[in-house]
Formats: sequence, structure tokens, C-alpha cells
Amino acid sequence: MLRLLPVVLATLGWLATPALAQTAPRGSECLAMATRPPLAIPVSLRRTAAKADEVTITYAGHSTYYIDTPGGETIATDYNGVYKLDRVPTVVTMNRAHSTHYTLHPDPRIKTVLHGWGEGAQPAQIHERIGDVLIRNVTTDIRRYVGDDSGGEMMKDGNSIFIFEVAGLCIGHLGHLHHKLDESHFAAIGRLDIVMVPIDGSYTMSLDGVSDITKRLRASVVLPMHRFMTPLSDFMQKIGQSFAIDQRSARTLTMSLNALPRAPTVIILDGV
Repeated sequence: MLRLLPVVLATLGWLATPALAQTAPRGSECLAMATRPPLAIPVSLRRTAAKADEVTITYAGHSTYYIDTPGGETIATDYNGVYKLDRVPTVVTMNRAHSTHYTLHPDPRIKTVLHGWGEGAQPAQIHERIGDVLIRNVTTDIRRYVGDDSGGEMMKDGNSIFIFEVAGLCIGHLGHLHHKLDESHFAAIGRLDIVMVPIDGSYTMSLDGVSDITKRLRASVVLPMHRFMTPLSDFMQKIGQSFAIDQRSARTLTMSLNALPRAPTVIILDGV
């Protein structure tokens, strides 16, 4: 009985925290886990209880990763119709930074198209359950480009960080991120197990800025993207000793909650 006492107390503490239900959108396990007191569900117990379902992630090019879920959904991130695989995604997400991150004429066979920007002055607000995946977004501002009043103020809420919650995993795609994140962003993002980060060092953020954000998110797996001519060694030097390096000859990664590396790891897929 005495050995059960800490677990009982921790559970009662969690039940006595009504704010958790207010801060986490309905159905978001990633936000609930991020805000829940650590003693309520230890990591070891959470992993033991997790489903063994696997998610497959494939690098298509630039900022486009394909995420194949156990339930049969195929999601393409920052989809522009150029970087694609041999199958039509069921869901695509887009950002408006420039034409390599979106298309206004997607393949009509795509069932769901999610824009990371809103209409008029309203930010995009995405919280959709599609098959076995919950997709939500956190907006950030973006710089303007040539032909779009490039000297003007940043476009408010022009970019979305998309979060995909599937098979117990929390997967984030930072999109075309142009500025540092504040505490409100990190709180809205919640826990991430896998995060896709741009490492070009110029068009998005500096390598120092991206490195700081990557460390702050504390994901188990970091997947670089949007590299251009940036040497991978430069990015790894900025990351420092915080992450292990796993460079692979394949474009595809299969991952489950139980298979997450114990040490934070940058996995560089072929083509990045």
C-alpha cells in the first residue's frame, strides 16, 4: 500500500487541476501532456501504455515531408505540387512565404487542403480530426518578399507551425519560420516528439536562432529541411552537444512512440 501512495497522490493532484482542461484544445494529447504535472504519468508508464502503431515519414524535397499514418492518411507538408512522391496525399498543409511552399491549384484528388494563412485580418485556426490524426496550427509572422511590399512590416500570422498528433506521437513542422518564438508560442505548441526545422540560415532564420528554438522544443527527433547551400556541418556545429547525429542513406523514417531515441537526435534523411 505504501508503494502505491505516491501514484495516488500524483493522480489526485492532476485531477485537482481544472486549468488543464481549459488550456488544452479538445482531443489534444500533446498539449495535455505538456501541461500535466510530471508525477501524474511518468514517461516510463506513458511509453508502456502507448500504442505500437508506426508512422512513416519520407523526405520529398525542400520543406515537404510525407507523413503516412497507421490509419491510412498521407499528409504532405508545405505542399506546392512539385516536391511529391508516387502517391497522392490525402491531406496537404501550405504556407504563404513564397511559391515553393504552397500552390493555389493543388491536385483535385487531394481531399483536404489546409492553408497556414487566414483570410483578411483573421489568422488561420486549424483544429481538425482527419482519420486517425489530429491536425492543429500555431501562427507566426512572416517577412514580405519582392513584389509583396518587401520593405513593409511583417505579415502577421502569415505562417503556421503545424502539429500532427497521431499514434501517440506529436509531430511539428515549423514551416517558413522568420522570428524567435516566445513563451506563448511554446505553450500553444506543447510537447513535440519529432520536429521539422528549416536550416537555410538566411531565408528563414539564422542558424543560431533555429538552433535555440530546436533546443527549447526538446524534441526527441529533429528532421532538418529547407537547406539550400547551407553545409550540414554548420547546422550541426550550432546544435552543439545537445543532439546526437544520425545521417542516413534512405529518405524514409519509420517511428513509433516506443522507438523514440533516448537521447535527442538529429536524423538527416537522404536528399536534405
